[in-house]
Amino acid sequence: MANIGFRILPFPKSPSPRLLAELRKIVTAHLSDNMNRLLSVAAEIRPCHKRGKLVGPALTVRVPPGDNLMVHKAIDIARPGDVIVVDAGGAITQAIIGEIMSNHAASRGVAGMVIDGAIRDADALRASTFPVYARGVTHRGPYKNGPGEINVPIAIGGAVINPGDIIVGDDDGLLALPQDIAAEVIQLAKQQALKEAAVLKAIRKGTLDRAWVDQTLRQLGCDF
Repeated sequence: MANIGFRILPFPKSPSPRLLAELRKIVTAHLSDNMNRLLSVAAEIRPCHKRGKLVGPALTVRVPPGDNLMVHKAIDIARPGDVIVVDAGGAITQAIIGEIMSNHAASRGVAGMVIDGAIRDADALRASTFPVYARGVTHRGPYKNGPGEINVPIAIGGAVINPGDIIVGDDDGLLALPQDIAAEVIQLAKQQALKEAAVLKAIRKGTLDRAWVDQTLRQLGCDF
């Protein structure tokens, strides 16, 4: 019988390296806009590192608030390029990771870590280019009692994340991109980038057409 709540499930299929390379060139805002802004992670989960884009398939982890036993196991079994995404219930009373665990993860080729909970050793993480996103900071360390699950669907910051979903993060925040729609969203995001580049060019030249603002106001019944 399966030990529900204390188990490690098989790894999903990895996305293609070409797909990941394309996503490294696209900002999260363009991806989000082309998914109707519904597959984003809450803004409260913020970058804690110095700089660096985060892209990779999700190695999902669910743990009790304040406990990181299964996060240690996730680091040990992670494939190079994985993003360890931890549903710690959003609790910030105990740190789930800090300098030692993030360095260990980086040494194993993990692409980055996302914690719906707290981290510690904030100064060290802020000086690092290893991507870490978290909800808060505290000096209080974690427990290591379990239980927990790895490679199961989780929910962090209002987003449902399945194992293997592609995590994309930059200074604007995080989103999760299911593999089966990734290629389509990438093409739409590229088109949006071209449109926005044209708008910026028109701004610099002083030729930007803003007629749409008054047209929209009239359609909405605004008196002016």
